[in-house]
Amino acid sequence: MIKDMFGYPFFSRGNMIKKKLQHECIPQAILGMDVICQAKSGMGKTAVFVLSTLQQVDPVPGQVAALVLCHTRELAYQICHEFERFSTYLPDIKAAVFYGGVNIKVHKELLKNECPHIVVGTPGRILALARDKDLGLKNVRHFILDECDKMLESLDMRRDVQEIFKLTPHDKQVMMFSATLSKEIRPVCKKFMQDPMEIYVDDEAKLTLHGLVQHYIKLQETEKNRKLNDLLDALDFNQVVIFVKSVSRAAELNKLLVECNFPSICIHSAMSQEERLKRYKGFKEGKQRILVATDLVGRGIDIERVNIVINYDMPDSADTYLHRVGRAGRFGTKGLAITFVSSTADSEVLNQVQSRFEVDIKELPEQIDTSTYSRNLVW
Repeated sequence: MIKDMFGYPFFSRGNMIKKKLQHECIPQAILGMDVICQAKSGMGKTAVFVLSTLQQVDPVPGQVAALVLCHTRELAYQICHEFERFSTYLPDIKAAVFYGGVNIKVHKELLKNECPHIVVGTPGRILALARDKDLGLKNVRHFILDECDKMLESLDMRRDVQEIFKLTPHDKQVMMFSATLSKEIRPVCKKFMQDPMEIYVDDEAKLTLHGLVQHYIKLQETEKNRKLNDLLDALDFNQVVIFVKSVSRAAELNKLLVECNFPSICIHSAMSQEERLKRYKGFKEGKQRILVATDLVGRGIDIERVNIVINYDMPDSADTYLHRVGRAGRFGTKGLAITFVSSTADSEVLNQVQSRFEVDIKELPEQIDTSTYSRNLVW
């Protein structure tokens, strides 16, 4: 059986789209073209900029050649790991990750003593290091934004990105990627670029994931805990992510699940960075099977064993819904998304999702065929 670079068979529709994306994008990116790419979650966008950057970087000691910015620490950590994974046979190329929550002196020492060729980080920390002259950006040849809409829609983060951008050479390659890229934000992206190649693998109406079964359950707020317990008992899952709307609800729900003998963990922004990454890594490695989380892990985070997402709390927008359910059914594989609807506002968001993405989300039936959402994975 022919498999792609991630070990998945090429013949599924999802993987054919992923292969198409990479075959269209990587050759042009390697030639140094500016790129704007929108493609649904799990279609291999990270591999596009990781592989094309590694192909082009000519490592010079003490010089940063590529800069990758993203909006969360977890995503920065994950991207840096992908650079390290793909550069196994390129020992001269070093990558490092920089984000807040770590003592800045540690990062300054690293840059002074072992300057990486590829820097991945969040805008706030990268800008602080650049302003203090610890991070030199005058040799950057590749400037990359992942989940670019999230950074450019936030005016504070956009200002940081713009300031960092101005510290890099005018003559450089710029690449931007996201699963959702509104028509309003595309002109903003292009202001950073010169005649970019634009790749939109699927239009907005087709962004919901192929192979992902989606259902909703109407219930009262007070009925959520009992229904969640019933679902976790009844469903056949490899790993499941349960999304809630706040830090306090994440902590409380996780505590309740543990008390009900469901060995869950939670991740939210009130935790220390070290603890968040420890838990994220443990879940990614399959040491736990149930994760309760806020939208902190709703974008870009790739955990291949997750085949069920439960929206315990309805997301605040159709975009957020798409990113959440994108944690299941990645790379075109099977997955199941279940959303709790307990208010008029919840129903309105669900209607927005169905209208915008032209998807018919039906009420969860009494019985659901396991084969429609379950897939075998080696543990």
